[in-house]
Amino acid sequence: MTRAEVLGWLREDDPARLDELWRRADEARRRVVGDEVHLRGLVEVSNHCVRTCAYCGIRAGAPVTRYRMSPLEIFECALQATALGYGTVVLQAGEDFGLEPEVVAETIRAIRKHTPLAITLSLGERTDEELAAWREAGADRYLLRFETSNRALYDRIHPSRGREPSDRIAMLRRLRALGYAAGGGVMVGLPGQTLDDLADDIAMFARLDLDMIGLGPYLPHPATPLAAEPRPAWDSELMTYRMVALARLACPGANIPGTTALATVNRAEGRELALSRGANVLMPNLTPTRYREHYEIYPDKACLRETADVCDGCLRKRLHAIGRTVGEGRGDARREARSEP
Repeated sequence: MTRAEVLGWLREDDPARLDELWRRADEARRRVVGDEVHLRGLVEVSNHCVRTCAYCGIRAGAPVTRYRMSPLEIFECALQATALGYGTVVLQAGEDFGLEPEVVAETIRAIRKHTPLAITLSLGERTDEELAAWREAGADRYLLRFETSNRALYDRIHPSRGREPSDRIAMLRRLRALGYAAGGGVMVGLPGQTLDDLADDIAMFARLDLDMIGLGPYLPHPATPLAAEPRPAWDSELMTYRMVALARLACPGANIPGTTALATVNRAEGRELALSRGANVLMPNLTPTRYREHYEIYPDKACLRETADVCDGCLRKRLHAIGRTVGEGRGDARREARSEP
């Protein structure tokens, strides 16, 4: 797609024309990655964070109850993911240096030894030495959302911790060089964001040739600096579906989730609409319920109090209702696929 074509779809409001976009994205998804929906067991291992990101409810200094799961608790969640038939466990946290590198490596090795799971890490910006050690221990994938490709906007919402500015685009390239399957993504509807920014994001997904792309509407947290700032006039939910569809056309072989943020803004069918418009992954939450409410990046998150078993049963019923099947195995990205004409 040309930039003009991407911008045209981002501006499109005609439901009949948008149906054509949904159809094209769904056909690309079906042809390249199939009808299986892969379930990734999400474990929010810590809500400690050294960052002061302007949009995030667990930012440093935020008034939340902090927790950090033990290696045994994390391992037990991985065993639960295996018992539920998932192919991947996702270990996610704030940027928490209390998660000591060797303890993380030992946890990865235990999961690798005792389960068939692929292991995805989403632990923020860490050193190349730490990332290399975790890759050697057995981690397969790393998810690092860059939130926007607009550098000025990024710097405003994601302040640097020191003299060196954060560069998540460069880190994604290093992750690929270290042998990780690399995942990125953005928020849709950030204050100050434009349609040109979103078009640049689609181009960045293709340029990075991402294995995973996470897209969700920006949901303001009232206790953050960004909450009071005016957001773009567009419908962030609908714009997110446009971005899901365009990401599928730009990166046909990528794994694209129907995110919890979409399920939060549209509990009735947010995930289902994403799956019909290019997505092929869901991420049921395996975090123990005693911790889950404290991982409050944004408020009123969907499925906050459901146990893992209940959530799993609900998702399987919903997938069956739309004619989709639960995927088996790791569900790796299709690296041979390139952008759609």
